[in-house]
Parts: sequence; C-alpha cells; structure tokens
Amino acid sequence: MLGYLFNPKIGAACYNVVHSYFAPLALGAAALTTHHPAILPFVCIWTAHIALDRALGYGQKYPDAFRHTHLGLLGKISG
Repeated sequence: MLGYLFNPKIGAACYNVVHSYFAPLALGAAALTTHHPAILPFVCIWTAHIALDRALGYGQKYPDAFRHTHLGLLGKISG
C-alpha cells in the first residue's frame, strides 16, 4: 500500500507482487525443501490473506487506480 504514496502505477505493482500466490507458494516450497517448517504458518497466513482479499473483491490492481482490479471495480458505483 505504501507504493500508492508515489503513484498508482508503483502502488499497483507493489500490491500485485505481495498479493500474488507465486511468492507464498515459492516460500513454502523453499521451507519444505530446506527443512525449515517454522516458516509454514506464515505461508499459510499469507495465502489465506490473499484468498480473503480475493473473496472480498480485492483482486490484482491495474495501474490506473486502486479501485480498478481484475475482478471489477471496488466500492459503490454512483449514478
């Protein structure tokens, strides 16, 4: 979210990196292959956070605005 202080493009890129399933799954695989199971609860929490965000409609962001996601627009549509 701090990336949005600079501009929407940087904010969207930062948000999308942290809210992608790739990073927690890669971290989980690394934890298992290097025998560091203490990391796995953090991987589960991170993955659950991403899933909850998606369930609430907070998808991957487009660089034009925070409300514009791959799942649609967030919030009320005024009209």
